[in-house]
Amino acid sequence: MTNVNRSKPASSSARSPRRRAREFALQGVYAWLVHGDPTDTAGGEIQAHLRDNDSFVQADAAWFKTLLEGVMLDADNLRLQFSPFVDRPLVELSPVEHAILLMGSYELVHHVEVPYRVAINESVELAKTYGGTDGFKFVNGVLDKLAAQVRATEVQQSPRR
Repeated sequence: MTNVNRSKPASSSARSPRRRAREFALQGVYAWLVHGDPTDTAGGEIQAHLRDNDSFVQADAAWFKTLLEGVMLDADNLRLQFSPFVDRPLVELSPVEHAILLMGSYELVHHVEVPYRVAINESVELAKTYGGTDGFKFVNGVLDKLAAQVRATEVQQSPRR
């Protein structure tokens, strides 16, 4: 029998540069929703503050900027996209879930190169880490319904559907 050298799977604490970019973007969107200037659609101060974090060097800076600026610029349209699938007024959403839904919707709507399952899974993981107890279930349900609408062909061709 041949001895096969198998590398250990990455630990759950190991995060890719894209995951780290999403985490920083989540912090930025959250700050913008809670304290930000709604007219500052580039988030200059927020970006500068987050980039000063020592661990930012481990994040995909380009993806961070894409997510943060994209969400800020298109927030109203993104809310229109996902709000039909939300069971309460948007003002009743927690700021964390609101930010995650904006980011997940942005990826689903504007970045078809990111598979819809990846966009949803990344949003769910953010909700598990930063959201309320069952917030990830809510985020998953909303984004799954949005994906069926905005990525209908991809969803229908998915092997699990």
